[in-house]
Formats: sequence, C-alpha cells, structure tokens
Amino acid sequence: MQAAEKHYPDTLPAERRRGRGTASNAAGRFERHQREAVDDGWDLEEDLPPLRTEVALERPRHVITRNTSPDVGFDRSINPYRGCEHGCTYCFARPSHAYLGLSPGLDFETRLIARPEAPEVLAQELRKKGYVPQVIAIGTNTDPYQPIEKERRVMRGLLEVLADFGHPVAIVTKGALVERDIDILAPMAARGLARVGISVTTLDPKTSRAMEPRAPAPARRIAAIRALSEAGIPVRVMAAPMVPALTDHEMEAILEAAAGAGAKAASFIPLRLPREVAGLFRDWLAEAFPARHERVMNRVRELHGGRDYDPDWGTRMTGQGQWAELMQQRFALACRRLGLTRSLPPLRSDLFRVPPRRGDQLELF
Repeated sequence: MQAAEKHYPDTLPAERRRGRGTASNAAGRFERHQREAVDDGWDLEEDLPPLRTEVALERPRHVITRNTSPDVGFDRSINPYRGCEHGCTYCFARPSHAYLGLSPGLDFETRLIARPEAPEVLAQELRKKGYVPQVIAIGTNTDPYQPIEKERRVMRGLLEVLADFGHPVAIVTKGALVERDIDILAPMAARGLARVGISVTTLDPKTSRAMEPRAPAPARRIAAIRALSEAGIPVRVMAAPMVPALTDHEMEAILEAAAGAGAKAASFIPLRLPREVAGLFRDWLAEAFPARHERVMNRVRELHGGRDYDPDWGTRMTGQGQWAELMQQRFALACRRLGLTRSLPPLRSDLFRVPPRRGDQLELF
C-alpha cells in the first residue's frame, strides 16, 4: 500500500517565493530539529521581502569527484557550484544540499556555494604523477551555466584549464550561457575533446516557467543547440526528465526541434524523485497543476514499481513496466526517423599533456 503523502508544513507565501521552484524550506534529513512557522500572537502586518539569492564561497581541497555507478557513463565529475538557481522542481540533486545542513527545498535554489578556486585546484590535481585522464563530466549534479556563472566565471576557468591540458570534457546544461564559451569549446571539439548535452524538458514556455522558473526558455535552449552545432561542437539533446501525463507527450516534438537545430544524438530519462524531491514535487504539482496531480503521480508510481522512486541499479534511470517500454519504443522510432544516435563518438584521452609552468625547464626534444 502506498504510504500517505508527505506535505511540508512550512510553505512560504507565493509573494515571497516568486520565481522559485518550490514552496517549502523544510529542514534536511540530517538535521535534529524541524522548522515550522507559527503565529506568535502579535497581530502585526509585516510585508517580508521576496527571497533573494545568497552566494557563499568555498575553497575545495579537491574538485574531481569519483563514482562507480553502473548507471552513468563516466567515473569522474566536477561541480563548480553547490545548489542551483534554476530552481527546477524535479531536480534529483536537491537532496545533496542536506549534506551541507541546508534544505533541499528553497535553500537549494537560494543559498548557493561557488568554488572560485576550483580551476587552480583542478590544475594541481591534473599535474599529479600517475593521473590517468578520462572524460570529466560537468553538470551532472548542478548546472555549471546557472545564472551566477555569468559573474563568477568558475566554469569558464575550469574549461581553460582542461583546454591547456588537452583533457576531454562532457558538459550537461540547460543554460544558454554555454554559448559564451564557444571560443574554448569549438577548438576543443575540433580535437575530439569536448561535447555538450542540452536538457530540454518541454517546448511549452508556460510549463517550463512553472517547472524550472529561472532556466532559459525552451526556444532559447534550442537556439543554443543551433549555435553550438554550427560551431562544430557535438550536441546531444537530453529530453529529461520526461514527466508522465505532463510532458511525455512532447518527446517526439522535442527530438524533432533539436534535430532541426543540429543535434546529433539524443537521450531521455523518465522523472525520478529521490528522497526529499518526492514530497517537494508532489506539493508543487498540487499547486501548479491540481487537475493532473493524481494522474501524474499514479503514472510515476507505475514507472517505479509502485513507489515514488525506485533506487535500484538498472531501473532507476529507465523505469519499468508498460509505460517505460512504450516510451522506449517511441524514443527509438523518433531517433531512427530523425537520424539521431544514442551516443556520440568517444572523446580522446591521448592528447593529454601537462603544460609547463613559468620557470619550468623545457624539454629539448
């Protein structure tokens, strides 16, 4: 039997969370105490300001994160930022904010952490004796091209380091700011060192604005695919996540628009709602699309073995059952019709070279 749905009690008024993806700022799962707003008995009118984005700084001891997950095609990644201002309600990375003592809800999209010294630390790691280069993935947890990148430029600094070392990189983003770095990415792509995945969840601007409030509009992301493709950078369109009974009917249209803009490959992932994301998404859905709430959640549970989320390897990223199989068939047919492949050519690791630093003895031969 499905457990009773959890609804978070600390919902902020709509005027305070304008432009944000979630309504709650419930404490993370590692906190000893829960927060709940109560009436203090003072009947005073008080207009509180909208939530503003705060940015803290962190100096990392290392930036390359390793993983052994069989569900992803890389073993190392970098996160220039913690938290993400795009505010996507469905974001599977939200629970990671709990490790910082912050809420996976509104804290995740308003209390961000930038790592301005990450490029310097990355260079130190790449210079270590015995380092063996493999593709570094960036954007797999939080978006490297979220709005604060325009000012902070941490991602651009990382790309400059990777270009200097001849190191392969695979980027995932829904941020159109990636176009700014075409001057770095295009030469890297020409050497077989770079590719980009652009996430397009829907082509409907209203649905997008409700579901991912501070991300670029869908048409703007399609334009970014075109700009990158015209610059010779291999692009994969990522129709992810596909929300059943809300956006999954758009799969073919998304793939067609991306292929028309020059995308060479495609992928999709059904909606998955790990840990705190399930409750946050349910509450958002009840507020934004009340007429579809029950239908969407029933379909989500059909995809995940009767649960809001299936954490098992091999099925958590694909779903299971009739609807999962139907989505796979639709995806395969659309890709075949549009000439989209499931994978891009492998990136090169044999061009990796440690560049000399100022004062280093240069080799004669």
